[in-house]
Amino acid sequence: MTVAAVSRCLMLLELLAGEREPVELSILAERLDMPPSAVHRLVSTLAHHGWIIQDNASQKYALSLRMSTLAFRNLDARNVPDVVQSVLDRLAAETQEYCRLAILEGRDLVWVARAQGAVTGLRYDPDMGHEIVLHATANGKAWLATLPEEEALKIVYSRGFGAARKLGPNSARSIDELRVRLDETRQRGFATSLEEAEAGTAAVAVPFRASLDPDAPVAGTISVAGPLIRITPDRWPQFAASLHRAATELSRIWPLRSRQRTMTPLSIAAGAAKGASSA
Repeated sequence: MTVAAVSRCLMLLELLAGEREPVELSILAERLDMPPSAVHRLVSTLAHHGWIIQDNASQKYALSLRMSTLAFRNLDARNVPDVVQSVLDRLAAETQEYCRLAILEGRDLVWVARAQGAVTGLRYDPDMGHEIVLHATANGKAWLATLPEEEALKIVYSRGFGAARKLGPNSARSIDELRVRLDETRQRGFATSLEEAEAGTAAVAVPFRASLDPDAPVAGTISVAGPLIRITPDRWPQFAASLHRAATELSRIWPLRSRQRTMTPLSIAAGAAKGASSA
């Protein structure tokens, strides 16, 4: 298979990943700007290997659950859910809002865990499959603010200020605008998003590092998000304090991820206790 063919397969999978319902071959060809015959060869190959399923009645195509299974298998291999879910659950219970954790991969943040803390009123339940737009999200700005300014701005400039999905009315639209917001983030010690990622919502986020060493690399970000009427500026310091406590806890246990497969439960608990006593 050529590099071009691999690229087309990935484009097709990404397209189908964003669809709730099966899609006709002609629509796939139109969106991919490819001849229907070429798209048919792609879907036939992917269907043969179990990545795509075909609705025989409608002759439409959709992703199989194999992609989801593979993603969960990878997260399980990294021990991500084990070490973060309890932290997120406590954070959600404390803030009574929706909490998420993203891991840094290269120059991207990827959602890997969530916990819902809202028990009454409006509930914010965004799609975990959404791209984390760095310049428009609290999580993105929380990470960018840890980088040298020139590097942070270069990352965003190379991608532009658009997105595959509709952003909120307050999202930054220029480098100068973003520079001001990153400077505010550094001064406050936490990042915010006020109708930037999407209309009607707000969020507060902080980064966490791969260990308690202040010079350790950033491992990811955690956030509290919800409806605009609840995530108000007067509550930002309260949310930030809760997030910083959770971030410290994550940094304390994060190094255990690489050892959990070979350590006994007793030795894992002892390692965690040792880290806590030295903090």
